[in-house]
Amino acid sequence: MTSTELPVDASRSSRAPRPHRPARPETARRVPPRRRTNLTLGESRAARGLALAVLAVAAAAWLLPLLWAVLTAAKSETDASDPARWFLPRHGFTLHGFRTVWERGDLPLWMLNSLLIAAAVTVITVLVSAMAGYAFSRTLFAGRRAMFALTVAAVLVPPQILIVPWFQQMLTLHLVDTYAAVILPQTVAPVMVFILKKHFDSLPRELEEAARIDGAGHWRIFWSVLLPLSRPMLAAVAIFVFIGAWNNFLWPFVSTSDPSLMTLPVGITSVKDAYGVQYAQTMASAVLAALPLVAVFLFFQRHIVKSVATAGLGGQ
Repeated sequence: MTSTELPVDASRSSRAPRPHRPARPETARRVPPRRRTNLTLGESRAARGLALAVLAVAAAAWLLPLLWAVLTAAKSETDASDPARWFLPRHGFTLHGFRTVWERGDLPLWMLNSLLIAAAVTVITVLVSAMAGYAFSRTLFAGRRAMFALTVAAVLVPPQILIVPWFQQMLTLHLVDTYAAVILPQTVAPVMVFILKKHFDSLPRELEEAARIDGAGHWRIFWSVLLPLSRPMLAAVAIFVFIGAWNNFLWPFVSTSDPSLMTLPVGITSVKDAYGVQYAQTMASAVLAALPLVAVFLFFQRHIVKSVATAGLGGQ
């Protein structure tokens, strides 16, 4: 080895070793996105056709009683009593039943009474149930768990066994044959208290804490913070209460004997004359009585679907 080669070798040996560079990975193949499978009706046309056929049969079975009621209401009393020609009447269709029940003057009064009673029951029930649900959900007081357990247990009590105690209370308070006698007992709805309590449990408590920092009390938090967030649930509860009060027959029938206080379900049972029950007029009254419920449901349908889809009936 020559002298001229020594510095070159020393300089090479003094250099730091180069860091090891990992080999570049091979370009990964792009995985095509998976197709979303339809879990409801399936992928094949046969499965979809079978599901649609089942749904069509179920819808037809549900609509058959409604169709029968409309057809019976559009017949004469003679054709309505003929079971052999239940679909096509012998004398053709007519609106005589609708004109008769409307011109008699009782149906508008019954509808007005049902509207007033159902609206009052709905407002009182929603307000009381919302306040009770808030108290069980957001406040602490002695006997809270015991009272809520009694409220849940009251859901299992059928209202029919409360008819006699309710009537005795109305007699004691001298409220028989009044609107108050028909309205007040129907405002007891423990299931709505349970539903709204669970719904308030699902709302974030940070909103309540922020309101308390700003100096808000229980009433301010309930009225200005939680109720605006609960509009879909309150609308769903109001619809269910309104329909139940509109269709209620037993308690309005027991609590009053005044014809001027009759509701639609009670009044429809009295549609008869010297020849007995008039089937066409009875069905015409029932069809007219169902129209307000259909209108209310269609008007609030978006709120009902939103409350069930996002929060559920239990507020979960």
